[in-house]
Amino acid sequence: MKFFLWIRSGNPIASNSCGWISFQLGLFFLPSSAFLAGLFLITAIIFGSFGRVQLFWKDYWNWPFFLAGILMLVGSFKAYSGWLAWVGLANWLPFFWAFWAFQPYLTSALSRRRCALWLVAGTVPVLITGFGQLWFGWVGPWQLFNGLIIWFISPGGEPSGRLSGLFDYANIAGAWLAFVWPFCLAALLQPALTFSNRSILLLNAIANVAALALTDSRNAWGGLILAIPFVLGPARWLWLIPLLIIILLPVALASLPGIGTDIQQWARKIVPESLWARLNDMRYMQQRNLASTRVNQWVTALGFVIERPWLGWGAAAFSVIYPLRTGQWHGHAHNLPVEMAVSHGIPVAILVVGNVIILLIVALQRGVLLPYGLTNSRGLGTNIFDRAWWAATFILVVLHASDIPLFDSRLNIAGWIMLAGMRCLIAPPKSFENINV
Repeated sequence: MKFFLWIRSGNPIASNSCGWISFQLGLFFLPSSAFLAGLFLITAIIFGSFGRVQLFWKDYWNWPFFLAGILMLVGSFKAYSGWLAWVGLANWLPFFWAFWAFQPYLTSALSRRRCALWLVAGTVPVLITGFGQLWFGWVGPWQLFNGLIIWFISPGGEPSGRLSGLFDYANIAGAWLAFVWPFCLAALLQPALTFSNRSILLLNAIANVAALALTDSRNAWGGLILAIPFVLGPARWLWLIPLLIIILLPVALASLPGIGTDIQQWARKIVPESLWARLNDMRYMQQRNLASTRVNQWVTALGFVIERPWLGWGAAAFSVIYPLRTGQWHGHAHNLPVEMAVSHGIPVAILVVGNVIILLIVALQRGVLLPYGLTNSRGLGTNIFDRAWWAATFILVVLHASDIPLFDSRLNIAGWIMLAGMRCLIAPPKSFENINV
């Protein structure tokens, strides 16, 4: 009963209480069960869609997504990828609506803080299973609640020796942990915590960093570093940025090509070989052919775009065409704007990617990284969790420049929730009011 009263509390003024409870439970289950999370979040979307004061088409932030959706539908009728084009629309069209329907639950700083903490708590099973598979040889599948939750855990990680936890692949696990890391840091650094609570959050942050490192994902490592200055805020950059440069300089000298031999050998005595060898990809260079490199994937994909620039080849077309042209199979182009242009055409890529980038820029212009009391002329002035919210969104955007983790349903859902929260950051709460609360 106490838990029900607590989870019902903090209900944003714009949201329905049943929808608010479902939304929180969906966030908690998201990393461990896409099925359960989906049930709760669909319920939240239904409650968040009806009785709204501001209808979908009255918010200009929805217009680019709406137009992109129309172009995607039109392009699917003559898609090279056939039925895959229609299936692939599920990665986009429902989430254009969810972007709007999630917003009533994220209108206040307190509700965004609560949601961030749910994501941190929900990530604990990823950490436990990840450590278990590497250190104790745990292997799935495990079933909970009569099969409602099934955890497929690869012994020794997937690929072997790399932590993947509840995800299919270590890079996806790394992307999730890098995305959640800003919230772990914000939770640890928030004011007015008891010693016991801060100690628990410190252990959680350490576990998150350790698990992220064990994914052996270079993108995730970059996200770990990238989040720190944004979460701490510009007020600390005067000492933080030089400190990070001092720490990262030996890593760069040990890893980058073209560094003098003497300097590089000195740096490699300081930096662990597992780190610098992974960063410069020495372990894999001898095994790779040209078609398997990401640069070749991008160049080849841009050729596909030139052939069909307006409506693209259809969703999942890259996985069909690339093997025919190169003899090497890859599921996607490892770059979201390029992948979207291949699948749906340049206009769709500009509409979707451009809308996301503009949303991040507008939030910056309005002071999302500034603490309360230090607003600019247009300003917001936000707390540490809102800075973490911007950082987590930015990290997901950056990760999609060299990979496409959104093809994991859990990260896709999380990304659209982040974007919905960003929209709420730059608009007054009354814009999202629900008349049937």
